[in-house]
Amino acid sequence: MNRSYPPLAQRSVTRVCALAVLALAGACASAPAPGPAAPSVPGPSEPAGRDLPSASALAVLDATLWMQTSAEYAAMSRQIWTAAARLLPEALADTGWTAALEQESGAGKLPPAVIVDVDETVLDNSPYAARLIERDARFSEETWAEWVNEARARPVPGALEFVRRARELGVEVFYVTNRLANLEAGTRRNLEAMGFPAGDAEDVYLLKGERDEWGSDKTSRRAWVAERYRVLLLVGDDLNDFTNGARGTSVAARARLVERHGDRWGTRWIVLANPTYGSWVSALLLELEEPSDADVVQRKLESLDPAEG
Repeated sequence: MNRSYPPLAQRSVTRVCALAVLALAGACASAPAPGPAAPSVPGPSEPAGRDLPSASALAVLDATLWMQTSAEYAAMSRQIWTAAARLLPEALADTGWTAALEQESGAGKLPPAVIVDVDETVLDNSPYAARLIERDARFSEETWAEWVNEARARPVPGALEFVRRARELGVEVFYVTNRLANLEAGTRRNLEAMGFPAGDAEDVYLLKGERDEWGSDKTSRRAWVAERYRVLLLVGDDLNDFTNGARGTSVAARARLVERHGDRWGTRWIVLANPTYGSWVSALLLELEEPSDADVVQRKLESLDPAEG
């Protein structure tokens, strides 16, 4: 639902003043009785008088904190991966079972595999998001490569147990990720450092641009796996991890894709939550060319649905 809002600039001064008044009132109401003044010492990484981050940084603050601090996120992720693991025996036993739309019929004699995404599916990159917020910086390929090559991303809760279980059952695990091909070494090092078992296939890390035809749309890479393995499950955090047509399209078109493949969710397609980024954000910002922070916030406000009228 799109609604008309006054431009962000017209509201910002009033909103900031109101927040300042509320903050002052709250501080006065809850402040303890005056006592001896303690010396104020800023933390080593927090100089006194630090400014608030920009709107682009604050836009993902709550989402990043939810991933890093909420028990619910950890519980939900474990729940999803546990449910996925429980599907494996049934999927193995049914030779007609396949999760890939790209899978041709007669795949029953192929060895079994699952396809998983990497970022926010098996590896948690919320520390990178936290760094961007603290530095008041936007995503860049340079800082992203630095983070990937540190190989310090931790497993998403439940992911490691799922992959280990799949390997115990003789199921190959392919990591189909839109990380660029030049980040394969760092990606492999990170996964191995966190205990993800190596595969039997020659290469289970299928990165964007590793072959000329392997672009951001993952269809060609799913097809590559489906030619060689019977794909039991697809697991990811973005609609693009499951079907084509999810990128560069509208919110409504993406919703129709979900409905079209309704019988696959929770049975052959397993999706995890990622509130920080993804093609869902791009869908909100369609037709905005090089938007400013104010443009982004304005579009997001216009996309809210308060269920009025």
